[in-house]
Amino acid sequence: MKIEGIRTLGGPNVYTHRPALLMRLDLEDLSGRETREIDGFNERLLAALDGLREHHCSKGYAGGFVERLHEGTYFGHVVEHVALELTGLAGVGVTHGKTRVETEPNLYNVVVEYKAEQATRQLLEAAVRFVEALARGEPFPLEEKVREARRVAARTELGPSTRAIVDAAVSRNIPWARVGTGSIVQLGWGVHRRFVQAAVSERTSAVAVDLVSDKDLTKHVLEQAAVPVPRGRVVSTEDEALAALQRLGAPVVVKPLDGRQGYGVSLNLSTAEEVREAFRMARDFSSSVLVEELLAGRNYRVLVIDGEMVAASERLPCHVTGDGARSLAELVEVANLDPLRGDGHEKPLTKIVVDEIVLAHLRKHGRALKDVPGAGEIITLRDGINLSTGGVARDVTDEVHPSVAQLCVRAARAVGLDICGVDLVVPEISAPFERGGVIELNASPGLRMHHHPSEGRPRDAGGRIVGMLFPEGEGRVPLVSVTGTNGKTTVTRMTGHVLASKGSSVGVTTTDGIWVGGRQVAEGDTTGPHSARTVLADPTVEVAVLETARGGIARRGLGYDWSDVGVLTNIQPDHFGQDGIETLEDLVYIKSLVAERVRDGGTLVLNADDEQLARLADEPRVRADLKRVVYFSLRADHVLVRKHLDAGGTAFYVRDGRVYEATGSEHWEVLSLADVPVTLGGTAEFQVANVLAAAAACRALAVGREQVAAGLKTFSAAADNPGRANIFRLASGGHAILDYGHNPNAFAAMCQTAARWQKGRVTGIVGLPGDRSDELVEEAARIAARGFGRILVKEDKDPRGRRPGEVAGIIRRVVNDEAPWLECSVVLCEEDALRRELGRLGPGEIVVMFYDKLAPLRRVLAEFGADPVETIAGLAPRAEERAAASAEQPMTTDSGPVPLVGVRRAGNAPRDARPDWQECIWR
Repeated sequence: MKIEGIRTLGGPNVYTHRPALLMRLDLEDLSGRETREIDGFNERLLAALDGLREHHCSKGYAGGFVERLHEGTYFGHVVEHVALELTGLAGVGVTHGKTRVETEPNLYNVVVEYKAEQATRQLLEAAVRFVEALARGEPFPLEEKVREARRVAARTELGPSTRAIVDAAVSRNIPWARVGTGSIVQLGWGVHRRFVQAAVSERTSAVAVDLVSDKDLTKHVLEQAAVPVPRGRVVSTEDEALAALQRLGAPVVVKPLDGRQGYGVSLNLSTAEEVREAFRMARDFSSSVLVEELLAGRNYRVLVIDGEMVAASERLPCHVTGDGARSLAELVEVANLDPLRGDGHEKPLTKIVVDEIVLAHLRKHGRALKDVPGAGEIITLRDGINLSTGGVARDVTDEVHPSVAQLCVRAARAVGLDICGVDLVVPEISAPFERGGVIELNASPGLRMHHHPSEGRPRDAGGRIVGMLFPEGEGRVPLVSVTGTNGKTTVTRMTGHVLASKGSSVGVTTTDGIWVGGRQVAEGDTTGPHSARTVLADPTVEVAVLETARGGIARRGLGYDWSDVGVLTNIQPDHFGQDGIETLEDLVYIKSLVAERVRDGGTLVLNADDEQLARLADEPRVRADLKRVVYFSLRADHVLVRKHLDAGGTAFYVRDGRVYEATGSEHWEVLSLADVPVTLGGTAEFQVANVLAAAAACRALAVGREQVAAGLKTFSAAADNPGRANIFRLASGGHAILDYGHNPNAFAAMCQTAARWQKGRVTGIVGLPGDRSDELVEEAARIAARGFGRILVKEDKDPRGRRPGEVAGIIRRVVNDEAPWLECSVVLCEEDALRRELGRLGPGEIVVMFYDKLAPLRRVLAEFGADPVETIAGLAPRAEERAAASAEQPMTTDSGPVPLVGVRRAGNAPRDARPDWQECIWR
């Protein structure tokens, strides 16, 4: 088998709503073969991985996968289950996977969720090679691969402190994202964004961190603050260390000046030889060494967060308890079998490592690893009490005397740390403070001992840090996600424009770039998950409006977990043959992920005029009963809209050239389409639909109707919606319209709009991307032949896998077949094509161009002195269009017609007579 690639799906995706890896696998020699066809394969597989017997598979019960094996299943499916089983053996277990045959029978998409991305990636690869080896009857180092994955997971995944903070954020519905591959994590979105790295927050002072990393300087600051500290001296030679011993008096402590986690620390030293040996060990970790008096008492760690004592632990040194039979070396091995102990920080406790410090400690006390302690005898293995060196902790939070707590808070404040681990020695933490002192302060204190004490009650230290960073509890900004085939860019821009007009700093992603606060920060097609995360990571963003396109959803998933509002504009034939899309239903399935990921209680905006979307709310996966569904329609008498309103729902519709919002039997006028320039007086129905969708999205975010109307009235095609049905007036008296339409329905929408105007000839400059299927290209060509009076065919610069001129040839052939009398010529370069048509454009004539790259065409328009305008001056709708627009279209419900006098108009009704969005929709 051949692995063609492994892709990360970092958010909700079309396979699963959790992060997953997608492996594209070519079965090659195993293509079309089933497990039962290879003698002994099933037996070898189950002997190697007995846990597979518990896999349910599609059968839905334990043993289901084994039944599938014996019935005969394909090897892509086997790889999926092996990978799932290996994640469990490696300690990063997941239980959900999926295997789908690609367009070719030998190609499979194997999808496996992950908790540890890098480790799971290795296990996916190992699963393929393991299944290959079993099929050939060859050996495979499976245990070695699992051990390596464990090591990778321990090295690359979040440490216990960061994980505790992330878990606390998740429990509070605060989104998070890892920044790079280290331990820095982003919590929250936009203006609520915060960074943490272990127990260091973005509020933590860098000066304070530097200060406490110098133990002697820290003591100086604490002394100034009247916080008791042990006496000590900084030394750089053995002789200076011995002099310090003489000056301070035994016993003393020797430790690196800027050490961490207890490494290189030696306690309770009395002789010159002990100090010499301790000095040499400390020098391995720092060029300067601190010698200080040993305070008498018990050792405690107190955690101070934001000026408050939140947890305390008594720390006990690494030790074992004798059983009268085993040696010290054997007792260490037994202790390390404890499932709570792991390498480094991967588990609540750290495995005991026998190193020179342990051996020196045993020698000091007349012990050796071969000794057999008596039953119940406790043998300490080192003086250090850090968890990272094998120590354990007992929770004493409820025992801390107020005077001790106040001392620790003063110490943290003295150095300016928002999160501080205070190490102190006192005779008893429950007694008033009289003797002892603070021996050390720690930036980024470990949280393991508080979340997983060996004895006592766990404390939610991570939760207290999250509470400090998010005092109001809000970590999200309102998020609108817009998808569909046509109109999604315009709806995204309209929605962002309205929200910005009321003073919000809006982050917007579109096909043409990213905007934050009205300024463009990135160019290009930015409709995928990476761009969404860019907006959500921007600390100035107060609300996000994300155009969410098919390609990003299919290939990488969503860049967010949940939205407040999901908008689906329409689903039309497009992109067939791409990303496994063969039918309209495939396209619906991909784009409906946006509907599925609207949060419970959020709003799902659907186009009632679209046959596919009209049925979407009935799909169980959408869980529409947990959302607020809002429909929009160009038809005031739409059956679905009437039914929805009868049930008390909300809808937006058009009547008499005006936009209305309705909930149940109440109706409010929002604005007149004559006041919205991009609708061309309401004749551009595709823009009217966009207005309805944007209005519904904004109202879902509780924007007032007056504000929605004001924002839409100032939405300019040229300034706010570049490249979407933009109109330019030429000195010749003709007009040019540039639009990004690239599918049959986009062509039809522009043709229908042009047909509504009294005008001269309308010329279409048409072309489609090369990755569209022949059938789509042919359908678009037929529509163009019926809708334009003259056609010029051009091509995109990137043929997307086609031969130059191939798409143009298809279009020209179909146009000639459909309308042989029509003038149809080919100019492949779109700049030359536009230049040619503008040069012969007469008064009252219009040229409509479906472009690929906007900037070069703007330069061509400038050559002809073209000016952007909002409408086609001097032209008016045809008489029949005016008649249709003025015809009364009474809204009806199952209870009968709704009289016009029952309609309230936003702007002339008193404030208390207009219910707000919540009352209007959900009462």
